[in-house]
Amino acid sequence: MTESPGGSERVPSRDRRRFPGISSRAYEHPADRSALVALRKLSGFDTVFKTLSGLLPERSLRLLFLSDSVRVSDQQFTHLNDMLRDACYILDLEKVPPMYVNQDPVPNAMCIGLDEPIIVLTTGLVELLDEEEMRAVIGHEVGHALSGHAVYRTILLFLTNLALKIAWIPLGNVAIMAIVTALREWFRKSELSADRAGLLVGQDLQASMRGLMKLAGGNHLHEMNVDAFLKQAEEYEAGGDLRDSVLKVLNMLPRSHPFTTVRAAELKKWAASRDYQRIMDGHYPRKDEDKDTSVSESFRESAAHYAESVRTSKDPLMGLVRDIAGGAGDLGGKLRDTVFRGGSRPGGSGGTGGANGSDGANGPDEPGSAGK
Repeated sequence: MTESPGGSERVPSRDRRRFPGISSRAYEHPADRSALVALRKLSGFDTVFKTLSGLLPERSLRLLFLSDSVRVSDQQFTHLNDMLRDACYILDLEKVPPMYVNQDPVPNAMCIGLDEPIIVLTTGLVELLDEEEMRAVIGHEVGHALSGHAVYRTILLFLTNLALKIAWIPLGNVAIMAIVTALREWFRKSELSADRAGLLVGQDLQASMRGLMKLAGGNHLHEMNVDAFLKQAEEYEAGGDLRDSVLKVLNMLPRSHPFTTVRAAELKKWAASRDYQRIMDGHYPRKDEDKDTSVSESFRESAAHYAESVRTSKDPLMGLVRDIAGGAGDLGGKLRDTVFRGGSRPGGSGGTGGANGSDGANGPDEPGSAGK
């Protein structure tokens, strides 16, 4: 940030486009947007919100960060404060949320709160990222605030935890796991939305890519390459057989964030899209139009996105889904051939028999990956 000629106003250190009146719908992932539009339209939601505000430990959290973290301001972590003000200015967020730096070696950031959002950065993240990378992360968290993710996440997490306490009810555990799985799927899509907001704030795709690479591989940029990193995402999506597809699903289910390579690939794809270019040219949905947004239209867009994802995916499981939808004739044979590709079929009499006919199913488990 620098002083303006008048000596009082603080302006960004380099020119970036600003988006006056922008609605969060401009950057939200279709699946995220449809859920948020439905929640915003929900009759009586404000009443429920006020009731839950008294039940959740939000006041305790605020006191905890106030007493045991460092609040970002003009006197403390001033460079982070400047970035926060920039991000709110660019995305036209009227009230700048409080931001804290918390001592924790694990790189992480979060946006929580009901009455008003709070942004928390860990020291591990602050020490890991350079200025432009951090600008994208702060923009990511401001995007969460603008979308209302902090509100809805806090409420839905509370409802989920409450439901888990009554999982002893017959079939309750199955129903709860379905809710949790759906909730985490929305969480993951909301992270893709916030990544887009971070790009709108930083307006530097390479910085966003570097930040994601550092979250995956640490502060070793001289040992990493963006193109090779993105290639991993392609290999992850297209590689393996149906067994690998199932393992991918199982690895993803407990996570609140998409895998880092996937986030990088999704962000690069969006940066090259017409939607992103229209926003940068000043053509985007406005906040004052949010009340007129159609819930059914938002759900249609979400369904269309998932249909397109299945159609274009190189994942073997998605290929099988396409075959089912297309009425493949010998689906059983295709499934058998895919699963046992590279090994003997059950009951087969080929040249690979006995122990040498193993399909590798007893190999080491794939390790799960913790979310950031």
